[in-house]
Amino acid sequence: MEKKSERDSQKDSGKGMEKNSDTHASLYQESLAMHRRLEGVLEVASKVRLRTIHDLSVAYTPGVAEPCRKISDNHNLVYLYTLKKNTVAVVTDGSAVLGLGNIGPYAALPVMEGKAIIFKEFAGIDAFPICLDTQDTEEVIKAVKYLAPVFGGINLEDISAPRCFEIETRLREELDLPVIHDDQHGTAIVVFAGLLNALKIVKKELGELKIVISGLGAAGVAIFRFLVRAGADPAKILACDSKGLLYEGREEGMNYIKEEIAKLTNPEKIKGGLKEAFPWADLFIGVSVGGIVTEDMVRSMAKDAIVMAMANPVPEIIPDAAKRAGARIVATGRSDFPNQLNNCLSFPGLFKGALGTCARRITPEMEMAAAYALANVVTVGELSEDYIIPEPLDKHVVPAVAKAVASASLESCAARKNLEDSI
Repeated sequence: MEKKSERDSQKDSGKGMEKNSDTHASLYQESLAMHRRLEGVLEVASKVRLRTIHDLSVAYTPGVAEPCRKISDNHNLVYLYTLKKNTVAVVTDGSAVLGLGNIGPYAALPVMEGKAIIFKEFAGIDAFPICLDTQDTEEVIKAVKYLAPVFGGINLEDISAPRCFEIETRLREELDLPVIHDDQHGTAIVVFAGLLNALKIVKKELGELKIVISGLGAAGVAIFRFLVRAGADPAKILACDSKGLLYEGREEGMNYIKEEIAKLTNPEKIKGGLKEAFPWADLFIGVSVGGIVTEDMVRSMAKDAIVMAMANPVPEIIPDAAKRAGARIVATGRSDFPNQLNNCLSFPGLFKGALGTCARRITPEMEMAAAYALANVVTVGELSEDYIIPEPLDKHVVPAVAKAVASASLESCAARKNLEDSI
């Protein structure tokens, strides 16, 4: 009841934003003090104790020579004798960090540490931050390939678009292990999981929806691709970036990814911006900037509209305002409103399922399985307009997602054969 009364007290959006600004300022100071006190939030821990010379001889020389010889004869055995099977590299070049932009590798390190502790606390996965002091696409690819023998998976993070698309594609082609750019796939999985449950409430079909997407960076492009793969009609999607609505033939602000999307969407070549896109839309997905959606835009949407306004820390429209304007279901990226669409609901379970099968890659089938499993954590009896997605700390999420992903890994032949047979 306390949370609800607080949200109700923020009907005046100005007062609400002021209160949230105070909250953020307090969190910033608390986080700064914690990082200073602990000197970061991550450490390396040993699995064995070195109490005697015998302990040292088994863990290191001369004993360690034997697993080295075994792995030299069969490289797959690295998954049995080392940390590789349960270790992920969290890699960034610091070019697109949170809402902070291109702040570089040094300033990106606290975020990558945070990502690593989410892997450990939520899924028991050992993750290590890798912040590269280059933003050259070829150099990033080369560096990750050089580091790959240590890790069972690569989680790319906070790399700017469109470079992130080429980096991920190339690494997926050239490495024999799971690679995802979490800003793309982690976001898309969570958005689709929330949408699956929202559609159960509004009783609409995915293929019939008129959809508006705001933001065509890594997240927006991945969400578009995921929705189309799941059955959305691209001809019913209007995509908008900082230059306005996307359409085939537009010249300003284009790149090869946007040109691909333009060929599939907006067949009537509607020009303008979000104001022109919103009328009769069933679904709005925002991964752009705060405050760009008005109540009048939401009022122009179809009945039982769904609004997913995920810009952080200020969403495209404050949830209370969207509700006031007639949206039936509203989700954001923030923790102080219902239906938080948080990537930490997807990537720990996704990697746990992939690593558990020593997968060579993460397939579209594995991503789709993750989304459906995440949606199904919310039971029919629990489902409501204010609860379409599990909360980030829900302990049921990772096991459910990991199990579904592991099954899909086996079915899509991404998993390695039983490594025990190699001994």
